[in-house]
Amino acid sequence: MFNAKRVKDECVSWIRNWFALNGNGCNAVVGISGGKDSSVVAALCVEALGKDRVIGVLMPNGEQADIEDAYKLVMHLGLPHWRVINIENSVKAITFSLGIVPSEQTEINLPARVRMATLYAYSQSNNGRVANTCNKSEDYVGYSTKYGDSAGDFAPLAGLLVREVIAIGDELGLPYELVHKTPSDGLCGKTDEDNLGFTYEMLDTYISGEGAEVPPVEIQKKIDRLHNANLFKLETIPVFVPSVDYDYFWDIK
Repeated sequence: MFNAKRVKDECVSWIRNWFALNGNGCNAVVGISGGKDSSVVAALCVEALGKDRVIGVLMPNGEQADIEDAYKLVMHLGLPHWRVINIENSVKAITFSLGIVPSEQTEINLPARVRMATLYAYSQSNNGRVANTCNKSEDYVGYSTKYGDSAGDFAPLAGLLVREVIAIGDELGLPYELVHKTPSDGLCGKTDEDNLGFTYEMLDTYISGEGAEVPPVEIQKKIDRLHNANLFKLETIPVFVPSVDYDYFWDIK
């Protein structure tokens, strides 16, 4: 059985140790959407570093229907440092500058990448380190944007399934409606499960081999297909290493 308290305590300790080695005295910068993942990451960082060292950044793209949930999380944690940065004009400017009609996938992924660029800009100006808020279930099927929400300096949830993130959110005492809300990226108007074509409980059961909602064979095949097609997102950038001995190469010149 998953021990939410033990894993929560281990994660808090991991965050604290990571900052001691990779930014002693720095702040954790968290993009807060009002969903479970960003809420749990923000709460873990508060417990690890103290609320004075956690900066929340809310980044609606124009109007965000559930922005009140993000405000609720900020108020619940009592974050003294937070701000709202609307990315709509930035997204429109880049789209216009492309000089082409962007594809549907571009329109979906561009706001996520603008959000991450915004987080890094704000982080650099505020002695920060950017939190990655993706979880293991999303990463497994590539449900993230490369150099968008899949970026970051440290990833507290990358080893945790959705069901485990929810359990930790409950352990942290976060508002029920934030932890258990229907997951959505807040950009395309659909839920995560609508986009994926299966539930997170099915996905978690398939990944872990444990759970009640065993996916049918056709869903298992789809999960495998998505996983294999998106493995490149989980790898570091491939680096070409030449076979030429450069010292020798320059010597013979």
